[in-house]
Formats: sequence, structure tokens, C-alpha cells
Amino acid sequence: MTPYLQASAVEVSFGGLRALNDCSFTIQQGHITCLVGPNGAGKTTIFNVITGFLKPNSGSVTFKGQPLDGWKPQAIVAAGIARTFQNLRLFVDLTAVDNVLASLPGQTGEEPLAAIFRPFHVAAAQRRRREEALAILDRVGLSARSGDFVRNLSYGEQKLLIIARVLATGAELLLLDEPASGLSSGALEDVMALLRSLRNDGKTLLVVEHNTRVVQKIADDVLFLHQGHLMAQGSPETIVNDPALAEIYFGGAI
Repeated sequence: MTPYLQASAVEVSFGGLRALNDCSFTIQQGHITCLVGPNGAGKTTIFNVITGFLKPNSGSVTFKGQPLDGWKPQAIVAAGIARTFQNLRLFVDLTAVDNVLASLPGQTGEEPLAAIFRPFHVAAAQRRRREEALAILDRVGLSARSGDFVRNLSYGEQKLLIIARVLATGAELLLLDEPASGLSSGALEDVMALLRSLRNDGKTLLVVEHNTRVVQKIADDVLFLHQGHLMAQGSPETIVNDPALAEIYFGGAI
């Protein structure tokens, strides 16, 4: 069977620093896979490789059997992979719905002549797009804040909004970089519930996460990276309860 997503012997060096070293793994479709490891393990670097923001020195990534070597980030999104970043990268002076609208594919501004010669068609398309954006905000629990400026949203609401934006791309594989970091207990529960529900809807998630409680509650599989190399892969219980991995990650205390 063709692996859903596969990284094969990926290597990335920055000068004399090797960020990824023979990094190889596969993830299963329809699962939440958490990517864990100490700071500097290469987690964000492999995200950058998968999504086309960084070209590896060697190795390859395939998605449903299709090599992604040399693909631009926009082409990878169109193929069905989208990601978030550690920093939120939201348009804080726009409303929540406008932030989602900006992430929907097929912007009407890409066809300027249509606005001149087919104005009613363009207006109808814009209405449909707004309805789609509002539905996505409702999906993540932000429908009541759709018209609010992003700068007025709480940090937890902004975290939900970045997930809404990645959903707006239509991607089937979502790479989420620390979606639960810095959240209050209530907001954390909301994000975890959303991630589980997205999996139940058929999305596949690869999630960078440091909180082992979150990992144990949401993950189907866990990848443990250390010094740019996959050290272990298994169930959340197997990884979290491995004393050798605990020593690397937390100095022996999970």
C-alpha cells in the first residue's frame, strides 16, 4: 500500500548545523500524529520541508505516492497539504471572516476583467465565498465573532482562527505547529475537541506539540524526533512512558 505521507532520509543543514539527519517516517491517513521532541529536534524544519518552504540537502517527501521535490508552497497547498506557524500570522486589523476569506482558494481578484464584464457573477461568487467563510468559522466555534477585528479576539480565539484559515484552503492534511501552546485550560479543551472532531470528519493531522497531556488525549500515533532524527514511533502511552525518551525530553520527569 502506498504510504499517505512519507519522509525518506531527509537531511537539512544550515552551515555546520545539521537540523535533520536521515529523518524518515510515515503517517497514516485519518490519524492525528503528534510530533514531539526537545527544542532543536527539527520539528519545525521538517514542517518547512514538507510544505515547500525549505529545500532539503538530500532525501525526499512523498504525498500519496507523489514526490513533492521542488514544489512551491502554493502547489503543495493545492495538492492538499496546508500548515500553520508558531506565530499566528493573522491580519489583526481585519475581521475574523475577512481573515478566513483571504485563505479561500480562487480569489475573485485573480480575474480582474470578470469584475468589469460580469459584475453580477462576481457579486454572487463573493456572497458564496462569504457564506463558506462563515460556515468555517461556525465549524471552529467562532461564528459569534465573525465581524470582530482580530486584535479584539482572545488568544484562544485567535488560535481557533488560524485553524479556520487552514481549513479554508480545503486541504486534507493539516500540519499544525503548536496549536495548543499558551492556552488557558478552557481554551485548551476547546482546541483538543476541535482537533479530534476534524479527525472524525476525515482530516489527517500532523501536530507539533510539547504538552504530553495534550499528546495523550489527541494522538493516535507519536513521532519522537531527537537531533533531527526519528528516534521512536508508537502509541502515546508507549512514547510517554519510555524512560529513555523521558530522559532526553524532560531530564527524566514526564
